[in-house]
Amino acid sequence: MDTLIQPLLSANAPERARTLIPLLDANGPEIDRRRELTPEAVDAIVGQDLLRLLLPKSLGGQEVHLVDFCKVTEAIGMGDGSAGWFVNQSNVSTSTSAAAMPHEAAAEIFNGPGAGLAWGARHNYSKAIRVPGGYRLTGKWSFASGSRHTTWIGAHSAVRNPDGTPHIRYGRPDDRSFLFLKSKARIIDDWHVLGLRGTGSDTYEVEDLFIPDEHAPARDALEERREKGPLYPIQSTLLYATGFCGVTLGIGRKMLETFTNLARGRHSKASVNPMAQNNAIQREIGMMEAKLSAARAFVHEAANEMYEAAVAGNIAVEHRLRLRLATTYAMNEATDVSVHCYRGAGTGAIMDVQPFERRLRDALTASQHMQAMLPLVEMIGRHMLGAENEIKNV
Repeated sequence: MDTLIQPLLSANAPERARTLIPLLDANGPEIDRRRELTPEAVDAIVGQDLLRLLLPKSLGGQEVHLVDFCKVTEAIGMGDGSAGWFVNQSNVSTSTSAAAMPHEAAAEIFNGPGAGLAWGARHNYSKAIRVPGGYRLTGKWSFASGSRHTTWIGAHSAVRNPDGTPHIRYGRPDDRSFLFLKSKARIIDDWHVLGLRGTGSDTYEVEDLFIPDEHAPARDALEERREKGPLYPIQSTLLYATGFCGVTLGIGRKMLETFTNLARGRHSKASVNPMAQNNAIQREIGMMEAKLSAARAFVHEAANEMYEAAVAGNIAVEHRLRLRLATTYAMNEATDVSVHCYRGAGTGAIMDVQPFERRLRDALTASQHMQAMLPLVEMIGRHMLGAENEIKNV
């Protein structure tokens, strides 16, 4: 990712993202086939400086408004779902890490428009042993989205003392993210999946790798937060949720646009009337437009409320739960729109040369992510009812 960068920063971030939709759309089939983004797609994303949207300004980042970030991932998702997934994953990972790291260490790692970051999902089977000056890390992690396009990757793990007992810091078990050069890990090419194939979300592992203290942030710990901007108190989980939600909205929007264009000029063999004159098709398109637009508006409203609360320094649990509800709801609504468009397009939708099949796979795969799981909505319902509740993932 050493491309010469000349970003058009006279345009705002969503506008810059929208300029990439035609290129990403054209590269979509090849991205799917390669199981990673094409060099042209990566260069375009980096060239529009879309990997530093949430990065602190002190490190050359943009610290964009949360609603604008959602609009960016939506636009990139319209072009290609895997590209949108990468943009979100890398932006949130870099920014939340950098905000909790010593400035000099963060500046070394996140030193240009192409300095992305990828890592896999946290689990309880890794081992990080506290040693003088740092940690010894051992483990295997999966779902490192975008790792084929980054120099640095990371991993999450609980920390233990040399005797095996939990390491306690700030009165609680220590849990950290560990950043290291991708060349230090063994990469396992196992990303053979239904959709979002272009994320190249490989598995990787390290054994007894030394990680210095300055490369091991506790990214959501208030005690270690160095940056004071409004994005960082929102914390990683809801930043990821907002961006991934944007991607699914983008996929759904592109599916609806494509289906609408198809219906304008097609006469289904199963109907007496052309699709454009079919009352059922007219109603379905209108309802899908309402569903997608309403879900998008809810996300933007909740994201704006969260951002304003962060600016004022008074984020409450209600802000977190409302954004959680909006993002989870919108991911499921957008998926429903994608499925309806695929089914409405008929047999032509199953062909590789049509855009429906690939985007359906992307939509369904995105909907399987933790951020879209309906038990999160149940948690919010329990809170509204005043029932016994354990609030998680907010």
